[in-house]
Amino acid sequence: MYWKKGKTMLKRKIDNYIKRYYETTRNALLITGARQIGKTYSIREFGKSFKSFIEINFVEMPEAVEVFKNAKNSADILLRLSVITTVPLIKGETLVFFDEVQKCPDIVTAIKFLVDEGSYRYILSGSLLGVELKDLRSEPVGYMGVKDMYPLDFEEFISCIGINDKVIESLRKAWKNRTKVDDFVHTKIMELFRLYLVVGGMPAAVSKYIDSNNLQEVTTVQQDIIRLYKRDIAQYDPENKLYIEEIFSLIPPELNAKNKRFILKRLNENAKFERYQNSFLWLKNAGVALPVYNVEEPKMPLLLARSRNMFKLFQNDIGLLATQYAEGIQLRIIKGDKNINFGSIYENAVAQELIAHNIEPYYYNNKKRGELDFVIELNGEVLPIEVKSGKDYELHRALSNIMDCEEYDLPEAVVFNNDNLKVDGKIVYAPIYMVMFLEKNNDVPIYYKVDLSMLQ
Repeated sequence: MYWKKGKTMLKRKIDNYIKRYYETTRNALLITGARQIGKTYSIREFGKSFKSFIEINFVEMPEAVEVFKNAKNSADILLRLSVITTVPLIKGETLVFFDEVQKCPDIVTAIKFLVDEGSYRYILSGSLLGVELKDLRSEPVGYMGVKDMYPLDFEEFISCIGINDKVIESLRKAWKNRTKVDDFVHTKIMELFRLYLVVGGMPAAVSKYIDSNNLQEVTTVQQDIIRLYKRDIAQYDPENKLYIEEIFSLIPPELNAKNKRFILKRLNENAKFERYQNSFLWLKNAGVALPVYNVEEPKMPLLLARSRNMFKLFQNDIGLLATQYAEGIQLRIIKGDKNINFGSIYENAVAQELIAHNIEPYYYNNKKRGELDFVIELNGEVLPIEVKSGKDYELHRALSNIMDCEEYDLPEAVVFNNDNLKVDGKIVYAPIYMVMFLEKNNDVPIYYKVDLSMLQ
């Protein structure tokens, strides 16, 4: 990966997640995600906390696939492992890292035996490009956790750029208390948000920017990643590669269309969803495209109101999206050029942020009431979200219609825009960068007991 060669070490939230995971359970952990998002780097960094760290990459060592094939039990696997590595296996102090496990499903299946044996700790990683890791996830139930990894979110980005934790906490407090941000701080964070739209969250691109401040070099890194994705499409799914690549290439122009919905007829006049369904799924499972499905009603659970074949298709990284638009647009974005339509770019950034925070975004479209950019479930409520890049952000007919509807009785809505935070009734007008504070509340207890004393 490009970013390993730079001077910068990027601070990622997943680093703390991995550390806490291994402090609280003996199970293995599978980290998944698209190529070039930093999975291997974070795992190697964690591996430094062990006396012994063994790395087996099934792409770089294809012979290892055969070594582990048809292994009968944990003793057999560990014997074979000791044969293909020169690194010592130290009981209780060794982390074994199996990388690109999609090439060796046998090792995923065998993890339960290795965890049961208990001598060493295990961590796995796999790229979703062209593979069906969902088939592997369910194999070692109770023995392996799964964590999806994404490009750097906005909070990670500004932290790496140099914004200290106190500033971020002051912004978080303003969001929580629904109070205005200091004007100077607001202006600077907005500048950084526009920079994020260009640089994005791919570690190689972020590292390149921090090391050089050269946007041209950042663009080169991003274009290399896009070419890599296209090579993978051709390599992993040769039968459908033309469909997949065509869909992938259409993401930027489709997002610029008026309703931003992905229109199949732009692929083919007679296109049917069923014909292209696998190609869309491939891009989703690969982690390179983010589908956001339409819901017919903003009611919980949103999943039940989801339309299977109506969706918007976003890029997995906002920087990769920006680099696919017209040459020279990056500088105009950073300067906040008013002649640029930021709508699609802002929406992609919001979709990316929500998904990185494990929030499933949907959008709402109704002929009578209009369209909402996003609707999400957050802490037991449906939260409508509008994303506005212009000065007329207080004009939102569809959102007003929904909030006035007694049937839905929604407690709050958010309009993300360029201005400082303010509240008008049930609508919160918040700076676009505050999307980084939309997170699920993990403090809710997961235990529940029914009182049966009256029945006894």
